Amino acid sequence: MSLTDKDLILGVTGSIAAYKAVYLLRELTRLGAQVTVVTTAHAERFVGALTFRTLSGRPVLSDLFDPQSPDAVEHVALAERAHALVVAPATANLLAKAAHGIADDFLTTLLLAARCPVLMAPAMDGGMWDHAAVTANVQTLRERGVTVLEPEAGALASGLSGRGRLPEVDGIIEALERLLAPRRDLTGERLLVTSGPTREPIDPVRYISNRSSGKMGHAVATAALRRGAEVVLISGPTALTPPAGAVYVPVQTAEDMREAALQHLERATIVIKAAAVADYRVKRPSATKIKSRKDEDLTLDLAANPDILRELAARKGRAFLVGFAAETNDVRANAAAKLQAKGVDLLVANDVSVKGIGFDADDNQVTLLDRWGGALDLPKMNKLEVADAILDRVLGLRAGRPSETSNRAAR
Repeated sequence: MSLTDKDLILGVTGSIAAYKAVYLLRELTRLGAQVTVVTTAHAERFVGALTFRTLSGRPVLSDLFDPQSPDAVEHVALAERAHALVVAPATANLLAKAAHGIADDFLTTLLLAARCPVLMAPAMDGGMWDHAAVTANVQTLRERGVTVLEPEAGALASGLSGRGRLPEVDGIIEALERLLAPRRDLTGERLLVTSGPTREPIDPVRYISNRSSGKMGHAVATAALRRGAEVVLISGPTALTPPAGAVYVPVQTAEDMREAALQHLERATIVIKAAAVADYRVKRPSATKIKSRKDEDLTLDLAANPDILRELAARKGRAFLVGFAAETNDVRANAAAKLQAKGVDLLVANDVSVKGIGFDADDNQVTLLDRWGGALDLPKMNKLEVADAILDRVLGLRAGRPSETSNRAAR
């Protein structure tokens, strides 16, 4: 891809990986981009401004109030004319500031002013990437639409080994290309997506539910919107913000979800049922809170909830239907049985007993089984990438090119 006429901002923060930003800058300019480099004070301890200025042919910005720079107080104008803002390396400190809206230098002020796509390539040492605070900050940024790449695993500057290495320059540029030339291959498609858990009341205080966070379903909705689709997102209770542009239908119970899904089914061309619907409900929920008695057991009389997936399969018409199977053992066999029993076109199966994927996690590792006998094992990746792989598979199967789609998704 040529980056000719693309005006880019390259943010560089204080990491030993800052030297790799030099190689990234060289490649961006070689591809035709006009690059303005913005450094933090700590970044200049690793790589001097002269190096970046020589390669970019532009002044290097770092001080909001530098009297020597005519651009120093024009951060808003700089952000508005940029086609993309890339931060490489992005330290844990930068991720935290960006997530919480702190603007105490030129780069973080630009991040608040930017309305262009933002790409962050993290680099950090010794287990920091897996720290709960970093995980939360990354999740916040991704939910806002920032593309945060996964760091690579390997030897780190401290001598430790783990995830934290800056992604390779080629990978950063590939991700940037996707941001600047997004796919619009779902234009004209109408997706119906279900997400999250359902809650089946026991009394006004208690309910039956499950551990679904809704992250997978919301990721599918986000990916589909980015690719040009119209999206109806039906979701049980979650802590997530619905993606902008989706028609959002909040529900509580399985019956609520069934009614909403059937209401929107007729216009859908693709149905992706990622919700974890409760299999049972209490037959007669109490109208008042059930008082706890420590010396007595409580027995609940349960009734089966409607099988929404099976009903959608029977009534979907020409729509392409995707179901999900959360398993804890014999994943492939159980998923294959569910595929046949439910009558779906594609089934997404994963092992939720594995730590770090599935419920509550930002990542997933799934197997895609289709009714034509195909199977595709995807590696562990973040849920937005899984969502794109699922959509790739749907389009490929519908067009009769499953093998081609398998190869593309696997990459």
